[in-house]
Amino acid sequence: MSEKTPLLHYRLTTSGEPPDGSKRAGVRGGVHPGRPKDRAAQKLGVLFGVVIPTLLSMFSVVVFLRIGFVVGQAGLYHSIAMLLVAYFIITMTVLSVCAISTNGALDAGGAYYMISRALGPEFGGSIGIMFFLANICSSALYILGLVEAITSTFGVPEEGAAAAAGHHHVLPSGYWWSLLYGTALLFLCFIVCLVGAHIYAKATFVIFIVVMTVLASIFISFFIVGPTVVTLPHTSAVNTTSMSTANYTGFRLHTLEGNLFPAYTVDYTTGAMMSFARVFAVMFNGCTGIMAGSNMSGDLKNPGYSIPRGTLAAVLTTFITYNVLSLLAAWSCDRYLLQRDYSFLGDINILPPMVTVGIYSSALSAAMSNLIGASRVLYALSKDDLFGGALARKTSQSGNPWVSVLVSWLLVQMVLFAGKLNTIAGIVAIFFLLVYAAVNLACLALEWASAPNFRPSFRFFTWHTCTLGILGCLIMIFLINAIYAFASIAFMLLLLMLIHYLGPISNWGYISQALIFHQVRKYLLMLDVRKDHVKFWRPQVLLMVANPRSCTGLMTFINDLKKSGLYVLGHVKLGLLDELPSDPLQSRYDSWLCLVDHLKIKAFVNLTLADSVRHGVQNLLFISGFGGMRPNTLVLGFYDDCTPQDHLQGHILLSTGHSFDTVCSTKDPGAQRSPFFPSLRGAEDPKDLQEEEYVSVIADAVKMGKNVTLARYFDQFNRDRVLGTGRKIRGVAGPFIDVWPMNLLQPDSHGYVGICSLFLLQLACVLHDSRAWNQARVRLFLCMEAGYSLQEKEEAKLQGMLRDLRISAQVQMVAWDEVVVLHWQRQRERAEQNEEDEREDCNQTYPNNASQLTDEYICAVNDMICRHGVPQPAVRFLYLPHPTADRSRYRAYLHQVDLLSRNLGPTLLVHGVTPVVTTDI
Repeated sequence: MSEKTPLLHYRLTTSGEPPDGSKRAGVRGGVHPGRPKDRAAQKLGVLFGVVIPTLLSMFSVVVFLRIGFVVGQAGLYHSIAMLLVAYFIITMTVLSVCAISTNGALDAGGAYYMISRALGPEFGGSIGIMFFLANICSSALYILGLVEAITSTFGVPEEGAAAAAGHHHVLPSGYWWSLLYGTALLFLCFIVCLVGAHIYAKATFVIFIVVMTVLASIFISFFIVGPTVVTLPHTSAVNTTSMSTANYTGFRLHTLEGNLFPAYTVDYTTGAMMSFARVFAVMFNGCTGIMAGSNMSGDLKNPGYSIPRGTLAAVLTTFITYNVLSLLAAWSCDRYLLQRDYSFLGDINILPPMVTVGIYSSALSAAMSNLIGASRVLYALSKDDLFGGALARKTSQSGNPWVSVLVSWLLVQMVLFAGKLNTIAGIVAIFFLLVYAAVNLACLALEWASAPNFRPSFRFFTWHTCTLGILGCLIMIFLINAIYAFASIAFMLLLLMLIHYLGPISNWGYISQALIFHQVRKYLLMLDVRKDHVKFWRPQVLLMVANPRSCTGLMTFINDLKKSGLYVLGHVKLGLLDELPSDPLQSRYDSWLCLVDHLKIKAFVNLTLADSVRHGVQNLLFISGFGGMRPNTLVLGFYDDCTPQDHLQGHILLSTGHSFDTVCSTKDPGAQRSPFFPSLRGAEDPKDLQEEEYVSVIADAVKMGKNVTLARYFDQFNRDRVLGTGRKIRGVAGPFIDVWPMNLLQPDSHGYVGICSLFLLQLACVLHDSRAWNQARVRLFLCMEAGYSLQEKEEAKLQGMLRDLRISAQVQMVAWDEVVVLHWQRQRERAEQNEEDEREDCNQTYPNNASQLTDEYICAVNDMICRHGVPQPAVRFLYLPHPTADRSRYRAYLHQVDLLSRNLGPTLLVHGVTPVVTTDI
């Protein structure tokens, strides 16, 4: 770690802001501990920044215009049950909000900022849009409620009820007139929000005083005002022959008994039949203001301190108020009055204009709160560049995002065309419930991930509270309206996919990675190597790569061969850490990982530093993997004199901020930069390891109980060309996979059922079973002498074994008398010579065989393989003998293997040391 590397990032940033306080391009008004100028600009504390906005959002039109509607339709019992359910959900959510908000510095965006920084940009962006729309619709809802109150008080009654009009009924009524009034009120809110958050805070304080005064007058009126007859408002939504008056009885036991149970009927403003779910949707909108304080997180002095205290205080206050008002209304008001007069609180008040002022003030404040909240969410989304929208980032000199306010105002204006409060109440409730579910999910994910940096100062939450909050939100979403719920969730998932595939890469941290780490660690501990069984064996491959430029074909091929097993790309960098200023491998991991993405292979990368290739491979075999996830097969490129070819020539590595994105072709390399891989070795350049060291690597792997595979001529392998025709054209034969399971360097052997032979068969079967190679055909070649008396019996035995092993292959018997005779003739000639002369004149011998092999014999075997490989197979599997224990014979061993596999095309020479097949179920 560099001395300048920060050990602790103080705050969560939205665009990779460095912790030293350097300015972020295009962002104004951000909070940073090292910037006193911005600190001074954001002065809102607990009371003005959280408590008052939250109370006013929750004490909106619901408390004044819909508390009677809820009790009248649902009865006192169901009303209290609704409040308990609603406040249970929001309390669980508030606990999650408090936990997240006290885990680090918050920026503008409220719930969106919390979710996006916890769950990543996909969830954060999709939920951010939902939260933005929820605030838009909620602002329109409060405007419509305010219009409803105004027209109820000052509107001219519709035709048929003109006689009931008083001198104060002067405003024309009707849909278009209501839309005009709503537009004017919304424009007033727009002007206030356009000025900025601080003028809004001052305005809301005045409104808060008014609302508290009105609430006090309401409570007093229930105890002072005596029984009275109330004239009901007129509307064409219900039968005009119904009664025009209802009774306020005062506190009477029979009135309370009549209001205990539900009596759902037609809503007199919309003409729709009410139910528990519909009434709950309307009532729940009085509880959705809990995010008003967190929406102002970018304008608070200390969000982590203010949000928990202010929100919890506001929730407790509103819960008590709603329950007490419900009880008082049920105890003193006739059921018919509650169902037919939503503004009855003004009719029974000691000062009726006070309630009217309270309704207007609270509705206007809630509308402004949601409008400014929506603009802040949109501004945060635009800063993160998840949906583009660079114009929405523009701010005034004071830091107010005026473009976001303008866009939010226009969208609220569009929603006003819905016309009635109860019409959009369900949609608003569903949107908010989805946001609350996502907040709980974010907190639950952080808790389950057990990340060391998740240590909020607010500890009154557990994963149980988060889970209950999620379940409560989801259940109520579908109870309110299943169709709207499915549509909203589908819309959210669509947004999630769009951001995932089109959005920019962020450096916020992804909770998915923390959860995966947590679960993988637990499952790795559960993967007990003592319970390994051959029935569930799979190849777990360590592919040693000298330079990825020359072996992309082999890397893609081994990816097909791994059969959902572990796949590790290993590389040895020669050098000693003692002689270097820092680890030279750290800067190279990005290039390797991007190459893995480019090749679309599922592989890990493991790089090591060693004084020799042999020691480096030993290190990787010792340390790669954990527990039961360790490589059991080592794959090496072949040691030959072929000049490496650069398969990455003309490709570049795209850089996106903190990491590299992908590898692609370009015609303008000057604008990009090449992958961080060294140039290939030239034809005359020395190799990093000699022949003896190469064979030593093979011998070391066998000693360590690892299977060994040597891959040759895979620079000629083109996966698309080999597999394309067979898969795309029906009826055209797929590629061939040729398997030679016998030890061809031991001519007196007829065995093909040893561990090594069966391992070779298993690898060929694994390759054939992969999805890309399922059209290929396996050809199995068994060498027999023409005079061998048990030839037919051996063939039948082999067919039976393949059937027992569930391996589909074409068996071909190969007569190799002409090849074997070359070996025995040479042996007789040598027997006639002096033993000493024989040692001097003959070729080097194969160490594990008493027979002495000649180049002539091995070349004949090679020719036999070529002749029987018609049509040309895509890949061949050959038996790789065990290397000798005598290091002086390593060159001879490598020479024989070279002659055996020369000019055969892509070939795997396989030596297996572990049992891998079983006939048991």
